[in-house]
Amino acid sequence: MKAYLANGLFGMGDRLLNSLIASEIRKEIQGIDLYVPQENDAINDKSSYADSIAIAKADMDKLRESEFLIAVIDGVEIDSGVAAEIGAFYMMDKPIFALYTDVRQQGRDNNKKIEALINDSTENQFVYRNLFVIGLIKQREGNVYSTVEDLVEGIKKYLRK
Repeated sequence: MKAYLANGLFGMGDRLLNSLIASEIRKEIQGIDLYVPQENDAINDKSSYADSIAIAKADMDKLRESEFLIAVIDGVEIDSGVAAEIGAFYMMDKPIFALYTDVRQQGRDNNKKIEALINDSTENQFVYRNLFVIGLIKQREGNVYSTVEDLVEGIKKYLRK
């Protein structure tokens, strides 16, 4: 079974998170062939050169081969490359699993936070994700998970079907 891990890959935090996710998935899901773009030196060794067409072709080929997509949707905004990969994968009618670890998800049942938001929208204690992108994820048998462990369990549950 083949899968694709979509996330930013240029900052240390993203690279470390990608390595953690890849390690856990490879450990927990036997036989998985997980494509992690940062591991593809042909297009992502930044001391070398790959043009936009080579990058798009390499990643689209791997998206087409994959049975499901794992997309990290952290950050101030969803990474533009990740959003594009989600959109492309959605059109292939295959499952999308998202990881969203922002701690501002906590306390959704805290009435003070909700009242503050109602009274003054600038006191938003929560965080916004683009609803179009979230809708694409939710329509493809996937879900949005808050931890790597929950993400892995969600994928395993899907694979047991």
